Amino acid sequence: MRKITAATLVGLALAFTGAAQAQSATYSIDPTHTFVTFEIDHMGTSTNRGRFDKKDGSVKLDKAAKKGSVEITIDMASISTGTTAFDKHLQGPDFFNAEKFPTAKFTADKFSFNGDKVSEITGTLTLVGKTQPVTLKASKFNCYQSPMLKREVCGGDFETTIDRSAYGIDFGLNWGFPKEVKLLVQVEAVKQ
Repeated sequence: MRKITAATLVGLALAFTGAAQAQSATYSIDPTHTFVTFEIDHMGTSTNRGRFDKKDGSVKLDKAAKKGSVEITIDMASISTGTTAFDKHLQGPDFFNAEKFPTAKFTADKFSFNGDKVSEITGTLTLVGKTQPVTLKASKFNCYQSPMLKREVCGGDFETTIDRSAYGIDFGLNWGFPKEVKLLVQVEAVKQ
């Protein structure tokens, strides 16, 4: 019988730790495939939509351990609705007050999985200086080897509904505008 030395045990422990850590990877948000879009009812007749064009962040994903974390920062002045006057109003003090609060941030460290696919991400959204809990539910999630980038890319489509009044954004509530805003998050991130 072979004797196991302390050095052998330390070596095995380090090898196991290295293998476990190898499963965790960091991904950088791809700004050309990542958008945060909002939808809000307009007086029961149509839906107002807009998106934020500038954002950055990163995702840490350990598929084997079914864990992850994410941090996305959104430039609030980058809102685009297709109407310049509406963009300016949304950037102003009635809504996002982008001059005083230039960014919004979503951070999360609780990932739920359905098999090997991320099914929801729970964290917080900080908007106009207020932080509230948010859960993004995945309608689609996948990882693939990008033929163009020659690296793994992971991402999906996520959505949630927030109460804008919880962030102090109450413009138009007394006129009948709803407080519920649907957020659609399309995200892809490239393995580093």
